[in-house]
Amino acid sequence: FLNSSIWIGVELIGLLIATNWAIENLRTHTMGSDVLAILAIIGTIIVKESFAGAVITLMLTTGRLLEEWAEGQAEKQLKSLLERVPRTARVRNNSGGVIEVEISQIQIGARIFVGTGEIVPTDGKLVTAGSFDESALTGEPLPQFHKVGAYIPSGILNAGAPIEYEATSTAEESAYAAIIKLVREAQKKNAPGIRIANKLALRFIPLALITALLAWVISGELTRAVAVLVAATPCPLILAVPIAIVSGLSKSAKHGAVVKCGSILEKLSRTQVVLLDKTGTLTHGGPSVTSIQSSNGFSNEAIMEIAGGLDQYSPHIVAKSIIKYCVENEISLPIAIELDEDPGHSISGIIGNHKYRVGQLTGTTPNWFKLNEPLLVGVYRDDELIGGIGLADPIRSESKKVIDELRTTGVKTIAMLTGDRVETAASVAQETGINEFFAELKPEEKLAITEKYCKESTGSVVLVGDGINDAPALALADVGVAMGARGASAASEAADVIIVDDSIDRLTDAIQISKIARKKAMQSAVVGMGLSFGAMLAGALGLTNASEGAVIQEVIDVIAILWALTTLRGN
Repeated sequence: FLNSSIWIGVELIGLLIATNWAIENLRTHTMGSDVLAILAIIGTIIVKESFAGAVITLMLTTGRLLEEWAEGQAEKQLKSLLERVPRTARVRNNSGGVIEVEISQIQIGARIFVGTGEIVPTDGKLVTAGSFDESALTGEPLPQFHKVGAYIPSGILNAGAPIEYEATSTAEESAYAAIIKLVREAQKKNAPGIRIANKLALRFIPLALITALLAWVISGELTRAVAVLVAATPCPLILAVPIAIVSGLSKSAKHGAVVKCGSILEKLSRTQVVLLDKTGTLTHGGPSVTSIQSSNGFSNEAIMEIAGGLDQYSPHIVAKSIIKYCVENEISLPIAIELDEDPGHSISGIIGNHKYRVGQLTGTTPNWFKLNEPLLVGVYRDDELIGGIGLADPIRSESKKVIDELRTTGVKTIAMLTGDRVETAASVAQETGINEFFAELKPEEKLAITEKYCKESTGSVVLVGDGINDAPALALADVGVAMGARGASAASEAADVIIVDDSIDRLTDAIQISKIARKKAMQSAVVGMGLSFGAMLAGALGLTNASEGAVIQEVIDVIAILWALTTLRGN
C-alpha cells in the first residue's frame, strides 16, 4: 500500500506541474506537449499504471529544470557585466563638502562631481569645462569639449579631467531615463516567440489523440488508449529539444556571446535581417592614432616620444590613445617636468632643454602639414609646430569579414544605423561592404527603422549596438545584441544577447551555433516522435501496456538525447 501511495503521489505532483505549465502556455496563446502529459497521467491514475505516470513526471521536471538552469547561467553572466556600472554620485552638501549619495536622491540644482572615466548621472549645466565621450548617446566616436555653462546630457562619459556641474534634472527625468522609457515601450511590442517544442507539439498532439481514441473505440479497452498516450508523451520534445538548446546556449557563451534564453537562440537561428550600429560595433568606438607627420629634423618616433612623454600625465581620452600607441610600438617615454594642463585643450612641460606642448592645433599650419583625420593633435617645441598626430575611429579589422560571413549564413539584408554624420557613415559602409545605411539618427528614429524591418521580414531581425541610443531599438528587435565589453548599461539590459569580449565576429559564431542547435533539436524531435509513433501503434494493438510503453519511451529518450548532445561537438 505504501509503495502504491508513493507512486500515486508522484503522479499527482506530475499532474500539478503539467497543469501549471499548460496554463502558462495558454496565457501566452500557445499549446505545448504538456497537454499530452496531463492526459497520460490522468489515464495512468485511472487504469492504475502508476509506474508509467511516475516516469512521465520525471521527464517533465527534468526537461524544464534543464532549460531553467541554462537560462539562469546566462542571466548570471549578464548581471556580472551590469554590476560594473556605478549607482552613486558625489554631491556638494550645504557645508561645502562632498558626500556620496544614491543617484535617485539627486535633486535639481545639486552640484555634482564626475571623475575621469565616470558616467554623468543626470542632465546638467557645466560649472567647469570638460571633455566627454558621447559615443554611447550620439554615435560620435571622438571626444567633445564643452565650455562652462554648456548643457550636458546624462549617460555620457567624462573623458578628461574631473568636472563639476549643476543638475538640471533628476535621474528619473533625465535624457537617459527618457531612453529607458522608450526601451520599456519597445519591449511591450516585442511579443514572445513560440518555442520549437510547442510548434511540433501542435502537430503531434492531434495525431496522438486520434490514435488513442481509435484504439479505445475499436478495442473497447481504455488501457490501450492510456498505453497510446503514455507512448505518445513526447519526451524527445520535453528532454531532447531543451538539451539541444541548452547545449547551444552553453557553446555560444563559450564563444563569447551570452544568449539570455532558449527562445532567443531559436529566433537567432532564423536571422534574415541584421542591423548594425557603427560606433563601437563596426568601429572600435574611440580615437586611435592612424597617422603621424613630422617636420624636417624630427622622426615620427621622436614626435610620439614627446607626445607620450607629456600625455602620460594627462587623464584625457586622446592622451590615453597616444599612450596606447606608444606602448604597443614599444616607444620609450621621457620624463617631463613643470607640467601645465589646460583640460580639453593641451598639456605642456619641459623635456630636456626645451618646452613642449601637445594639444589642439593653433594658428596656421605650415605647407608640410598634410594630415586630414577627423581629430588632429599638434606637437610644438618652443611654440613651433614640429609634428602632428592624426586620430580617427578605425574600423575593426574583422568588420568586413563579418559582413561577408553573415551573407554566407543566409542573412538577406544588412544595414547600418548610426547617429554619426552622413559622410562618416558612407565611408564606413563602403569599406565594410554594406549597401544600405541610415545616418544622423536619434533613438526614436532608430526605433522606427527597426520596427519597419520587423514588420516586413519573414525571419528574425537582429540589431547590434552598444550605446544608450541603441537601447530602444535593441528591445524592439527580434534579437537585440549588445557589445557588452564597452556597451552602456541601458543597451545591455535591453539586449537579448551580450557579446562579452568586444569582438563583432562573435555575432556570426552565435548565429551559426544557433542554427546547429535548432537543427539538432529538430532532428532529435522528429526521430524521437517517429519512434514514439511506433510505440503508440504497439500500445493501440495491445502489444504493450502503459508501463512497458514508458520503458520503451525511455529507450527512445536516450537515443534522442545522445543525438541532441552532438550540438556540443567541435570547438
